[in-house]
Amino acid sequence: MQTTTYAPALLLTILLAPPLHPQAAKPPKTHAVTLGPIRRVPYTPPETTPDAKDEDTTTLKVRPLFVDGRQKEWTTGETHDVTDRSFTIRRALRLNDGLPTEKEPHWVWQPGPWLLIDRATGRVTALHLPDFDAAVSNVVWFRDYAAYCGIATTVKGGLFAIVAQLGARKAVAQRQLGPWPQPAHPTPVCQPATWQRLPMRATIQPTGGEAVTFDVIGAASLVEEGDGPDTP
Repeated sequence: MQTTTYAPALLLTILLAPPLHPQAAKPPKTHAVTLGPIRRVPYTPPETTPDAKDEDTTTLKVRPLFVDGRQKEWTTGETHDVTDRSFTIRRALRLNDGLPTEKEPHWVWQPGPWLLIDRATGRVTALHLPDFDAAVSNVVWFRDYAAYCGIATTVKGGLFAIVAQLGARKAVAQRQLGPWPQPAHPTPVCQPATWQRLPMRATIQPTGGEAVTFDVIGAASLVEEGDGPDTP
């Protein structure tokens, strides 16, 4: 019989070596985040009149959001790359519009809130932009900032020009543009915001009203990027 003899120093090294963790050698899990093909679904904006109806005002373009081949959400509109690993896109909702007296559900499509998607972890985070109202707000992104018109939820209410930053609970800047609700408000309520890089400025103008310009000072906030748990 052949036996193996270890030198004392080598034997001590083998005995003191920490055991290998079964997952220590596994590489980080990578995720596939993709958007599916566009499809048109029935949709009628609240302000649409019978005379103004056409294909663009009675349909909504939606796309499925997939993470690792599984659908997570329905989305609408264009994406905005916040960093090289995360992007925002607007969620599309299917709501039951059926009345309590109706036996069958009545499903309708609506543009919803915004989402932040992390390509590295596969995490999908719902964004709570201050005073964002899906019916009147058209968000324009720059870096990790969003500029839009919002509806205040306070007792007095009002239509506000707002600049919000990802990771911040309150608006970076806001100014009241007028009262709300307005019985005969224009459509759209506000024009798309415009951004300037240096110095960083956002200009928001209500349709038919005076423009408001904000100087934005600050660095990138803590967006939802990190080494949190991966999406299973």
